[in-house]
Amino acid sequence: MSVTSTAGDASSGVSGSSVADATRACVQEYLAARLAGDTGRLVALFADRVDWQLAANPVVPWIRLRSTAVECGEQFEDIMKYTVPEDARASVDVLLVDGTDAVLMGQLSGTVRATGKSFEGPFALRLTVEGGRITRHHLYENSLSIAEACTA
Repeated sequence: MSVTSTAGDASSGVSGSSVADATRACVQEYLAARLAGDTGRLVALFADRVDWQLAANPVVPWIRLRSTAVECGEQFEDIMKYTVPEDARASVDVLLVDGTDAVLMGQLSGTVRATGKSFEGPFALRLTVEGGRITRHHLYENSLSIAEACTA
């Protein structure tokens, strides 16, 4: 998986800057772990219980309810299992940080292994970091493009 970033940062509040810095550092560590394919590191970054949100999509095998650190960390393995790793791309165009919250926006693309079809589109990811671990992971993506790529 390839991840590129042209993102700028924004932090609000002078008194919250150390919290925002810790959030930004955790998000950057999350991106580095995803890029490295390091599931163990991803699991360590997620809290024991996570508020996970990703629109249900029954034809996409890697999209399912997740709520534990292990389940959240394993999402990367699931994506690599069902897609062609060499074709996976994600670019982060914007990274906004406000206290414990971060929002990443960008583009993602890939190819579904079973069908050979490609998908692409914008995404937005909202993360909340508390105590150095990710407690919220809400992903908004082009689910129609992904569903079409998963359909034979």
